[in-house]
Amino acid sequence: MSAIKGLLPEKNILLNEYLEQAYGFPLEDYFAVLGPCHAEEVAAEKLSYLTFSGTDSKMASDISAHFSTSYINTIVNHDILGVQYAAVLKNIYALGAGIAHGLDYGDNFLSVYIANAADEMAAFLRKFGARDITVGEHGAEDPMTHRKTPNYAASVYLGDLLVTCYSLYSRNRMFGNMIGKGYAVKTAQLEMNMVAEGLNAARCIHVINENVEATIPIAETIYKILWENVKAADGFKRIEEVMV
Repeated sequence: MSAIKGLLPEKNILLNEYLEQAYGFPLEDYFAVLGPCHAEEVAAEKLSYLTFSGTDSKMASDISAHFSTSYINTIVNHDILGVQYAAVLKNIYALGAGIAHGLDYGDNFLSVYIANAADEMAAFLRKFGARDITVGEHGAEDPMTHRKTPNYAASVYLGDLLVTCYSLYSRNRMFGNMIGKGYAVKTAQLEMNMVAEGLNAARCIHVINENVEATIPIAETIYKILWENVKAADGFKRIEEVMV
């Protein structure tokens, strides 16, 4: 079971892909635990949600039962590739939300930015075969829990994107805020002294998308700000133009 929310930077692949290539580890034995779930709130015993994903829903459910408490609700999901890519992309968009804050954009802009980021993320995930991608459409509910089947509106997709973009606990948002205020990438890294996963994720997704060919102008612009020295203000002027 993996709690890693990212890609291997030098290989631009998910952990399950690396394990399969290096050790012949089968996808059906691989499970991922994801959010939205900030550790600070778990420590404070504030109600939080964990998603357990795997192709074997019964096993994912059995694993999740070990983590359920009065302040942690657990959710089971079978979209093992989609949830991992969603976790990668949301860090990029959260970093961009921080840049927007650093550039002094307001809440009105940020709401439209996140809505467009969510739409962009869904388009990328569809390329990887994510099926439950339409908000408001669900399969049959679970006969035991009476929960709806998860779709793109579920916590692991849209919920994790929202909390990472808005929360003051978000490392990616903090890092982006410094970039928006004029810090160089290296300076921001030294100043923050924590890992902002969106930095490497932006480059990995840029490389992956050369083959995937999804339309992701927001993620591409954030990549250019971080890795190709495009000025943050200029990059966000471009983002303004593509948002609907």
